Amino acid sequence: MNARILQDTGGSRRPAALLPISLLLAALLLAGCDAHGEPQAAAPPPPEVDVATVTAEPITLTETFTGRIEAPETVALRPRVSGYVDEIAFTEGQLVKAGDLLFQIDPRPYAARVDAAKAALAQARSQRQLADVEASRSRRLIGRHMISQEQHDQRQAAAQDARAREAQARAALTSAELDLAYTRVTAPISGRIGRALVTRGNLASADQTLLTTLVSVDPLYVYFDSNESGAENTLASVDPDHPVAVRVSLTGESGFPHRGRLDFVDNRIDPTTGTLTYRAVLDNPDGRIRPGQFARVEMPVAALTAALLIDRQAVLTNQDRRFVYRVADDNSVTPQPVVTGAAVGDRVVIRDGLAPGDRIVVNGTQKIYAPGMTISPHPVDPRPTDPQPAAQGALAARS
Repeated sequence: MNARILQDTGGSRRPAALLPISLLLAALLLAGCDAHGEPQAAAPPPPEVDVATVTAEPITLTETFTGRIEAPETVALRPRVSGYVDEIAFTEGQLVKAGDLLFQIDPRPYAARVDAAKAALAQARSQRQLADVEASRSRRLIGRHMISQEQHDQRQAAAQDARAREAQARAALTSAELDLAYTRVTAPISGRIGRALVTRGNLASADQTLLTTLVSVDPLYVYFDSNESGAENTLASVDPDHPVAVRVSLTGESGFPHRGRLDFVDNRIDPTTGTLTYRAVLDNPDGRIRPGQFARVEMPVAALTAALLIDRQAVLTNQDRRFVYRVADDNSVTPQPVVTGAAVGDRVVIRDGLAPGDRIVVNGTQKIYAPGMTISPHPVDPRPTDPQPAAQGALAARS
């Protein structure tokens, strides 16, 4: 019997042992095509991020304080003479000038007293003139021994008494004229008048009745307090030749649109609050700002000659630690812990952790998923345009 077995497949005959081998070759051929026909996926390129070089620059840091607006001059207006109020000559709440009439007290009784004082002065002057004539005649007669020494002395004394009575009458007239003038209650200062506390027809008592209040409006004072540690380290001091400039913002205002100058620093720290009081002068030509308003005051507190400032978005937080991504020479990145200080607009002062010349990632940190990875740096300006170059930070940040 022949050992070769033939398989009939549709009329054609092939060796049965060759079929599995051909299937294996076909499978290998297909596998080879899959392996060499499609190339393997290439590694992704390094992410492109913005990188800035840390530089040192001089900067003046400022601190923001809460203050209050006060008027340099405040007057509680009371009459100097008693009488009934005849006229109120101002509009409540308006601006008035020094010397403007505010209240008119009935002047007729005081005008009568002036007339009486004038008459008394005229009488005293007449008596003085007569006494002077008699005293002059007495001096001539005593020289001729025509009158006694006693008569001479009496006439001289009468002349002196008449002169004293005339001076007394003149003083009484001056007092009466002053009282008459005081019936016109005028503004002692320029400023904004309050409401009338007494209406027409009411009796106003001298030095007692409060008529109204008046406050000056230009300039105004801004009082604010600094804590004890800030008071020890602040740059602010009063120097008339080089006044410290401050910026002021009122409630509802953005930024610090008003400019002022420091003119007073208290001579002691308040032991009850541990604060030192400062005062700035604020111009208010249109009278828009009113005493009693709250204000925010930005005052320079420290000058750094070589501050390291970086973009605030470059600083990341890991629990209670802050860090930045520092770029090495081979463009690999590593997290670098930093100690931050005062904020300066869109930038922040770095007190420790970086040095001038270091390169850091300022934008695109979300593309970094592992320390040590390589990035494609895109250099950017380390000093972006800052709408508020003055610093706003804690006093503790100054170093």
